[in-house]
Amino acid sequence: MNYNELAFFTGLFGSIHCVGMCGPLAFAIPSFHENRWMIIFDKLVYNLGRTLTYIFLGIIIGLIGRQFWLAGIQSSVSILTGVFIILAACSRMLKISFGNWKWISKMVQPFNKLISYAIRHKAGHLIIGILNGFLPCGFVYLALAGALNTGNVMYSAQYMLFFGLGTLPLMLAAMVSVGLVGPSFRRRINKAIPFVMLALGVWFILRGLNLDIPYLSPENINEGVEICFQLAA
Repeated sequence: MNYNELAFFTGLFGSIHCVGMCGPLAFAIPSFHENRWMIIFDKLVYNLGRTLTYIFLGIIIGLIGRQFWLAGIQSSVSILTGVFIILAACSRMLKISFGNWKWISKMVQPFNKLISYAIRHKAGHLIIGILNGFLPCGFVYLALAGALNTGNVMYSAQYMLFFGLGTLPLMLAAMVSVGLVGPSFRRRINKAIPFVMLALGVWFILRGLNLDIPYLSPENINEGVEICFQLAA
């Protein structure tokens, strides 16, 4: 599985969780059209706005990841990312809390105010979607961890693009149908999410170990040396 496929499926599985967390906000955004196709278009534009934010975040995290790559510690970062993801998965399975998370609600408040202001002033679904993309979300952080390990700004942005595309089918369907995924189904999926996180954590560790296993743990190629040779030529 390559990075883009990983990003897409992370978004696809994560969107089931997102429907429960971000769904109420998405459902509350009014559409000012009566035509069914225009309503669908509005919801599509909203999700496009979210994806644009993810790409922007991918560029930022890609710049950071690039510095790790230039410093020659990309493999270590990949292993460390995998360890943190596994710890997060274990904390969810064992229901262990690592402290007070009130700071998250403080982070959310400014964006909630901006989104409320945008809705009141009919700013449009694109703007509201862009703002929504900045809301704290565990799966967005998980995707950013993956983007960090690409070691390239373009690949990092591309990773977040595929993550956004992965969230699109279910989020769009849920917004159009309002309640496509029931609470009991979401609870079952939420129980499976830690196991998905475990698999991702192991995958990141294997990628960092460079065991020369095709697709799973390919050998790290020092691309920077090749670029230097090209510039010298």
